[in-house]
Amino acid sequence: MKVTGYRSLTTEHDWGRSTGDANGVLPGPRTDVHVLILETDAGLEGVGLGAHGELERVFGAVEGQDPRGVTALYDRMLDRVFKTGHTGATFGAIGAIDMALWDLKAKAAGEPLWRTLGALDRFVPGYASGLDIALDDDALVRLYQQFADRGFTAGKLKGGRDLPHDLRRLQALRDVLGRNSSQPALMFDANECWNRTQAVRYVSALERVIDLTWVEEPVRRWDAAGLAAVRQGVRAAVATGENLTGLEQYRPLLDADAIDIVQVGNVWGITHFLRVATLAHSRDLPVSPVAYHGNPVAHAAAAVPNHLAFEVQALTSPIGLTVDQQYRDGGIVLGDEPGLGIRVDESLIRAARAADAPAAAAGPHVRPRRAGLRLVPDAAASS
Repeated sequence: MKVTGYRSLTTEHDWGRSTGDANGVLPGPRTDVHVLILETDAGLEGVGLGAHGELERVFGAVEGQDPRGVTALYDRMLDRVFKTGHTGATFGAIGAIDMALWDLKAKAAGEPLWRTLGALDRFVPGYASGLDIALDDDALVRLYQQFADRGFTAGKLKGGRDLPHDLRRLQALRDVLGRNSSQPALMFDANECWNRTQAVRYVSALERVIDLTWVEEPVRRWDAAGLAAVRQGVRAAVATGENLTGLEQYRPLLDADAIDIVQVGNVWGITHFLRVATLAHSRDLPVSPVAYHGNPVAHAAAAVPNHLAFEVQALTSPIGLTVDQQYRDGGIVLGDEPGLGIRVDESLIRAARAADAPAAAAGPHVRPRRAGLRLVPDAAASS
């Protein structure tokens, strides 16, 4: 079996609500979802998810190769761009191809990927995460009630601009999840909007009222000294890593003893997650994947010994994607379909794209001009 080509599709996920973080809010309820389909001469096709705009930079490393040699092909892709670098969009393309290769490998074996990777249990513990900064208090409660109905006992809020607002919402989240646990786990995600002193002051103020399990990305992702300072200054664990693209970017954070929860983005692929999980395990640290549509890395999370909890952002799938998994008992229950269990209805995707305008490109991933420079955290502060 050899890789012969690919097809690239873009569908949409309808969140049914506004989504965003401290850096901004998307203008509408829909976001683009990028789908890569790898073709083979055996008729099997592999599915990978995530933006892959720089696919042509690395596709030559896998074209004509047996997709079952996934880890070797992953290194071939990294080698292909070692001079110009593999970060950013290139790492996203590598991740999408890597997912599709693992999907093919498990399909060739006739089993779900979690079995191919050696997991015994199909259940992946999770936590609810609504990308919820734009929601009013009533909408926030309604959203997390849906997660509570599925047994979730842990949840993560977005915030970092308005302390009284964030405290009120954290208390509401605690009340909603409290129906499943007397001590629900509450996490708080600032998305790199603070400097280290702001982070310690803000989290310390939250902790006078709320017992936080972790604070996520309190300062810039590469700031090892800053993350270590925050870790020393607050009770909550410090979590980061979703935007790191390569093992080498974790090294200074681990050497500085700067993080407690090692996070990995789903969009960077299966092999990257497995390698980061091993790196974290060598330091006796837990690993926690940051969600993406279809939760492809959940298969790998089921197979590593140090997985803590998997972020679940939505209980529905993007248009045209059917995913063989369920949400119950506070986590993800993986199915038995071979591979990642993701089926793609290309005709439905094309029809939906023809009927609707493409999702807006603007959104929360634009860093505000004054991020980390505000004297007073304030929801009305100019960005």
